Formats: sequence, structure tokens, C-alpha cells
Amino acid sequence: MTRNFVRFFPVVAVAMFLSAFAATGVAQTTTTKIGVVDIQAAIFSCNEGQRDFQALQKQFEPKKNEIDSLGKEVEDLKKTYSAQQDKLNAEARDNLVKQIDTKQKQLNRVLEDAQGDAQQKQQDIVNRIGQKMLGVLDKYAKDNAFSLVLDVSGQQNPVLWAAETVNITPAIVTAYNTESGVPAPPKAAGVTAPTAKPAGATGVGTTPKPAGSVAPATKPKP
Repeated sequence: MTRNFVRFFPVVAVAMFLSAFAATGVAQTTTTKIGVVDIQAAIFSCNEGQRDFQALQKQFEPKKNEIDSLGKEVEDLKKTYSAQQDKLNAEARDNLVKQIDTKQKQLNRVLEDAQGDAQQKQQDIVNRIGQKMLGVLDKYAKDNAFSLVLDVSGQQNPVLWAAETVNITPAIVTAYNTESGVPAPPKAAGVTAPTAKPAGATGVGTTPKPAGSVAPATKPKP
């Protein structure tokens, strides 16, 4: 009886070891799927975002021309003052200084109003598209078994670096374009859609940052 027990024990021990190893192997292959997305870049680069921001910039072209014209007037007056101040009498100098001051204040008011109006309208676009894009992101993450998706569009985001393989921003843009049905807008001459900071600033993606006349808006409101 004892001899049979001794022969049986190593078999049981090996079987238990293999079972434990198999369980460990399963645990090791079960990983948490994590992705990162630059939600701002996605909003600005999707077809609907490009279309709406191009339209917004076209809308503000007359105001931009007005600001440019006022700016040139101020610069011309300053050049005149600099070139003729020694030749003008006190009254003429005072009048010229008053003209410069009046034009400068007018320029500042127009510029401040235009910036506030443009930023508000841009934020409205971001919020509108952002709400729909969060729905697309939710479906994409569930369909592809993601456990966690991090937004890297903010300057204070906690992600210091991430491999390009976990960047799902292009996939979200593609999914959103399919969902929205908005075709890619034609490239309008002299009009560039504003964009958020490139995803590459956090080690994710290489999207360049084109210049835009409208300041980038913040992320969509939750």
C-alpha cells in the first residue's frame, strides 16, 4: 500500500504543477486592452469638422479684412508721427497722437469682439461634434474590446508617452466619417481649418499643426 502511494504521489504532483502552469499561462495571456485618442484632433480633422471650421473662417473673412485695414491705418499713422514729429508744431503733434490713440482703441475693440465671437462659435462646433464623437468612441471601444481609452488632447493629460499602435485617433475619425456620412470638403484656397495641438506632442501620432486664423477651442463639454 505504501509503495503504491509513493508511486502515485509524483504523478499527482506533476499533474498539479502542469495545471498551475497552465493557469498561470492563461493569466499571463489575458491583458487589459488600452488605447489613446486625441479627441480634439479627431474633431478638427473629421470631414464634418473640416467643413464647419472652413465655413466659420469664411464667415469671419470680412471681419479679418476690417482688422487688417485698421491695423494698417494705425501703422501708417505711427510711421507718419515717427517721420514728422520734429517738423510738426505742438498742436499738429497732439492731433496726430490723438488719431493714433483713437484708431488703436478702435482696432482693439474690433479685434477683441471678433476673437470672442469666433471662439464662442468654434466652441459650439466642438461641443456639437464632440458629443456625437463620444458616442462613436463608445461603440468603437466596446466593439474592439478596449478596457480603457485615454484622451491625450489636453496639455495636462497624464500620458507621457504611448506607442503609435495604441493610438486609435485615425480609427475614430474614420468611424465618425462613416457614421456622419459627411463627405470630405474641398480644399478652399486661403482657408485652413484650425486644429488642436498635434497628437505627437504626447508621443502619440504625427499630425502636423496647420496655421489657422481662429484660436483652437477647448475639448467638448461632457
